[in-house]
Amino acid sequence: MSRRVLVLNGPNLGRLGSREPEKYGTTTFAELVGVCEKTGAELGFEVEVRQTDDEAELVGWLHEAADDRTPVVLNPAAFTHYSYALRDAIAQRTAPLIEIHLTNPATREEFRHTSVVAGVATGTIAGFGLDSYRLALRALTSLDS
Repeated sequence: MSRRVLVLNGPNLGRLGSREPEKYGTTTFAELVGVCEKTGAELGFEVEVRQTDDEAELVGWLHEAADDRTPVVLNPAAFTHYSYALRDAIAQRTAPLIEIHLTNPATREEFRHTSVVAGVATGTIAGFGLDSYRLALRALTSLDS
């Protein structure tokens, strides 16, 4: 039986492929979903990928994960830098949660250098493009829930 993992994505990630391809690449969100599902299946996970531009919806998904003890791979996107609501939802986690980013925020604009969610995440993976997702899913295989 495979273990369920939620891969949650914040604002603007649904526009991958057309949004600033020089920073985020040309892979579409649909292709990202395929990569996550394939990698998850190889690792024995049932992966469900979601994306929202709505902070409240993302908080609700994190509550769902906490209630169900579901591991999470989270790309909070812009919410990374200022969403204390997201931070507080992550603090309620009952299973591993890995914060990920396609790019390395530390090499970008100064306002991106601070993550308000990193302190309550199990760990952070950033700067490896789509491989950030693959690496996070692999990391879940060795983490206790």
